[in-house]
Amino acid sequence: MSDLLTTPKPRRNIEALLLLVALAVGVGANFLVTVDQEGTFSRDFWLQAGTLGGLVVLFHIVLRFRAKYADPVILPLVTALNGIGLAMIHRLDLVSGDTAADRQLLWTTLAVAASIVVLFVLRDHRILRRFTYISLIVSAVLLLLPLTPLGVEINGARIWISLGFGTFQPGEIAKITLAIFFAGYLSTNRDLILLAGRKVGPLQLPRFKDMGPMVVAWLVSIGVLVFQRDLGSSILFFGLFMAMIYVATSRVSWVLIGLSLVAVGGLVAMQLFSHVALRIDGWINAFDPEVIERPGGSWQVVQGLFGLASGGLTGTGLGEGRPDLVTYANSDMIIAALGEELGMIGLFAIVLMYVLLVSRGFRAALGTRDGFGKLLACGLSFTIALQCFVVIGGVTRLIPLTGLTTPFMSAGGSSLLANWIIVALLLLISEASRRPAVSGPLDSEMVPALPGAGTPALTRPRSQEAREAGRA
Repeated sequence: MSDLLTTPKPRRNIEALLLLVALAVGVGANFLVTVDQEGTFSRDFWLQAGTLGGLVVLFHIVLRFRAKYADPVILPLVTALNGIGLAMIHRLDLVSGDTAADRQLLWTTLAVAASIVVLFVLRDHRILRRFTYISLIVSAVLLLLPLTPLGVEINGARIWISLGFGTFQPGEIAKITLAIFFAGYLSTNRDLILLAGRKVGPLQLPRFKDMGPMVVAWLVSIGVLVFQRDLGSSILFFGLFMAMIYVATSRVSWVLIGLSLVAVGGLVAMQLFSHVALRIDGWINAFDPEVIERPGGSWQVVQGLFGLASGGLTGTGLGEGRPDLVTYANSDMIIAALGEELGMIGLFAIVLMYVLLVSRGFRAALGTRDGFGKLLACGLSFTIALQCFVVIGGVTRLIPLTGLTTPFMSAGGSSLLANWIIVALLLLISEASRRPAVSGPLDSEMVPALPGAGTPALTRPRSQEAREAGRA
């Protein structure tokens, strides 16, 4: 009887109900925009509503057959975020005359299709562990592509390549392949990293040769900052590795070493490269008239702050504000546009959806039985969290503006494609964690943490020596 009570349930019906709510949010936002700006239901409204609804229903049906135990909350959250983003981009198009919403809808279709392909092709996420070092090579190729003749420089940053019919940002895919590499490397070498090294006071310092991946991650982030002039991706790549190595080892020493490398790299970059110094100066002296007026200054950030201030607590209402006054309101600054028309309450609701999405990813990491899956789910979830922090922090002037896109909401096909692939991987890992356990030995490389254990990491070393080292 107890076995029957504890048997996991697919919960796809709950997902279906949540999808109805999510579609009501996304399509409802587009409805308000259309009524306010056009006064009637245009072809664009019906096309966007029908396409988004059809895509997520198809995705839901695929999950019923391919991953019926997957988390029932992830897909509805992503659907709502994607729908709200489409509505705001459409609202800005109606003022500017652009067709960014049509392109975003096309990329949404391609992204959902790619996510479905991942669910069909990748039956088990652990297969990715076989491609640990191949993922590193692929990451290097993707990051070098913008520096080849295919690369295109836009607004001073060289992070895109030309595809003939448009541009694509390879770094968005590289964050996934880097997460696969870090997860594979750390899950294989975790015990060695824990046991080896010298203890200095309360800190267990790693051996120099074990710092190879950290040095590689640091060089990658500095290289992106220097050669591609992309501060946001630089922070994202190094932050991804720092989060994953802390989850794998729970060693504060790795975090301290990583922060030291960040500080050194940042100071050197500020002294040697003018674009880095200008970005920092535009952050610190944002309201200085000279800084506002100069090319590449703080005008964009200041206008975004004025928009947020005019929105107040409840916002001006969808279609009632002037977010079009902000440069790149549909991509870099879409948070400012949403904050102006939805207010602080609406913006908090959006942030809460991101928090729920990230927490469901961490929950999948806690439940899965293999170390590689734990680290991969944590890394991918942290990528979304860090990207949201960097974007929202830049728009609100908490940190320098970096130019990253808001996941699932900003206009940008490469970001949308990469994040929907992340959703597919998180759903696969959550399906493995929620699926009824098959009797047999635990994963040979890592076992789940025991309730009440003192170590904050998500995993436990196997050997007694490693456990003792972990306590130290």
